[in-house]
Amino acid sequence: METVSLMIKTVLACCAVNIYALSVMYTHGAGRVLLIIAGVLYIIGLWIYPCRSKEGDRLGRIHRGSFLMKIFLVAVTAAVAANIFIAAGGIGWVTVTINSVAGFLMLALMFTVSAVRMYAGSVQLGIKWRVLGVVFAFMPIVNVLILLHMIKLTDSEYRVECERLALDRSREKDRICATKYPILMVHGVFFRDTKAFSYWGRIPKALEQNGARIFYGSQQSADSVAGCAAELKARIDEIVEKEKCGKVNIIAHSKGGLDSRYAISLLGAADKVASLTTVNTPHRGCQFADYLLSKVSEGFKNGLANKYNAALRKLGDSNPDFISAVTDLTASACEEMNRKCVDAEEVYYQSVGSRSVSAMGGRFPLNLSYSFVKYFDGPNDGLVSVESMKWGERFRFIEPKGKRGVTHADVIDLNRENIKGFDVREFYVGLVSELREKGF
Repeated sequence: METVSLMIKTVLACCAVNIYALSVMYTHGAGRVLLIIAGVLYIIGLWIYPCRSKEGDRLGRIHRGSFLMKIFLVAVTAAVAANIFIAAGGIGWVTVTINSVAGFLMLALMFTVSAVRMYAGSVQLGIKWRVLGVVFAFMPIVNVLILLHMIKLTDSEYRVECERLALDRSREKDRICATKYPILMVHGVFFRDTKAFSYWGRIPKALEQNGARIFYGSQQSADSVAGCAAELKARIDEIVEKEKCGKVNIIAHSKGGLDSRYAISLLGAADKVASLTTVNTPHRGCQFADYLLSKVSEGFKNGLANKYNAALRKLGDSNPDFISAVTDLTASACEEMNRKCVDAEEVYYQSVGSRSVSAMGGRFPLNLSYSFVKYFDGPNDGLVSVESMKWGERFRFIEPKGKRGVTHADVIDLNRENIKGFDVREFYVGLVSELREKGF
C-alpha cells in the first residue's frame, strides 16, 4: 500500500516542481495562477506530511524523512529531464529559466526537510554516514549513492523498531523480565554509567519495558579489580538496604565480571547476590596484555597512564589508576585471581561470549586489536578470547552470522547498531526472563 502511495505522490511531485512550465503550456490567465498555487500548496503539504507512520515521535520523523527523500531523488531527475524537453520544444528560455529556479527552490527545501528529519531522528546513521552525507553533498553520483544507502538504513531502522514496539506491547502484561531480585548492570573498564550516555545502549530500556528493575554498578572506570570490587560491594549493600530486596542479579561486562567475582568471593557480597552473569569477561586474562606490558618502556607506560588518568578524572573518576586496571586484565594476574576467588555455592554463575569474524567487523579500536589478540589468544571479540570468556555452570556463545560477527562493544549495544542476525535487546530480554524462570 505504501509503495502505491509513494508512486502516486512521486508523480504529483514531479508535476509540481515543473508547475510553471505546465501552466504556460496548458493554461491561461486565472487558470494558470490557480494551477501554480495548487502545485505550490501540494509541495508544501508534502513537506509537512509526506506519509502516514505506524509510530510517532522519532520513528515517525525518520520514516517521513526517508519517504520524502525517495520522492526528492525521483523529482530531481524528472525536473532535469523536463527542462531539457521544454527547452528542446522551443517554449522559450524565460519559461525554462523561471521553471528551473522555481523547481530548484522547491526541491532544495524538500531535500532540507527530509535530511533534517533523517539526521535528527535516526540512530543507525551514526556519525559516519552523517559526515559522508555532508562532505559529498555536492558530488554527483557519489551523493546519490550515499543518499540511497542512508534511505536503506533508515527504512530498516523504522521497520525493526516498529516490530520491537509491537512485540513489547504484545507481551506487556506478561512482564517476562520481572525477576524476584533487581538487576545490577556492571560496566567494564574505561567507561562509566552516566545519564548522558548509557554504556548498555538500548538494553536497559528494553528490560524495563518488560518489567525489570535496573540499577548500575557505578564503580570507577579505571582501577584495580580489588578497588572496583570494593566500590561494587558498597553499591550492592546500598541497593539491598534501600530497596529491601535481599539480593541482586548481576549482569557484568568485561572487567566488570572480574570486579563482581572479587566482591562476591573476597569481600562478603555472596549473601546479597543471587546470580552473576558475566558478558565477554576475560576470566583467564589476555596474553596480549602481558606481552604489551612486558615490551613497552616504563616511560611510555607512565606517560600514557598520566594522560588517561587526567582524562578519566574529568569524566568522574575520583582516583583512576590506568596501570592497575590494565595489569589486572593480564593472563598472569587473572590466573592469580582465579586461585583466590572461589565461586560461592549460593550464587548461580553463568557466562556469555561472542566473537568477531575479522578485523573489519569492529569499529576503532577493536578493528586494530583483533588481529593481535587472535595471534596471542585465539578467536576473540576484538579484545577478549572466547576461551577466556567461559565461566560458571553455563556458557552461552553468540554465534556470529555473515562476515561481521559480534564484537566486545556490540554485545552491550555500545554503538546502538542493529546487527543483522543478532537482536541484542531481545538477547538480554531472553537472558533476564530465564533468570526469572529460575526463581532469581
